Amino acid sequence: MHCTFCTILAGKLPSRILYEDEHAAAFLDLNPLRRGHTLVVPRLHINDLTDEQAPTAITAVAKALHATTRLLIEKLPSDGVSLLQANGVAAGQDVFHLHFHLVPRRTRERQLTDHTPDEAARQSLDATYEVLRGTRGYQG
Repeated sequence: MHCTFCTILAGKLPSRILYEDEHAAAFLDLNPLRRGHTLVVPRLHINDLTDEQAPTAITAVAKALHATTRLLIEKLPSDGVSLLQANGVAAGQDVFHLHFHLVPRRTRERQLTDHTPDEAARQSLDATYEVLRGTRGYQG
């Protein structure tokens, strides 16, 4: 299996590493959404949050997420950082190694995502809750 992030972590592909420890690494995204857009990845290869080892991997990247967020806020003119993460093709994942996007943000910039409420989803909150709690089957 070829994994771009595993290859980067092995030092076999060039990258701009901003942080690394024995559990995780953070490097600049080659296709940034904003200046400083950084990817944080666990050294352990797992595909996404559905993997049984995901809790271990999330714990492993916590220090890297913290240190890199502070670095981005301190060194770039940013007012905050958006944390983004996708699981599966439908969610926009294109490298199947769990990773987190840290995107520096300025107050005056447009939002990265559309936060317009979905009225149909709002109307079906109780039904959705019941499906997720296992007390009702999905009816989509």
